[in-house]
Amino acid sequence: MTDKNEHSIATFAALKTAIANNEEQSIKELLANQPMQALEKSYLIDLAKLSNNRTIITLLEDITVKE
Repeated sequence: MTDKNEHSIATFAALKTAIANNEEQSIKELLANQPMQALEKSYLIDLAKLSNNRTIITLLEDITVKE
């Protein structure tokens, strides 16, 4: 596994935790305007919808998808 993949996995795990804890500022910092895979984005949006936090859902919907 490369450092980039390890960072991506760690970031994804941190995003899941921040979403579950409704930590909007942490999510903003973790996203840092970096694109992500469509499947990851979809999963995180579904997770955010469980807590119905509109701000977090919007943050995730605005993420650019990697080609």
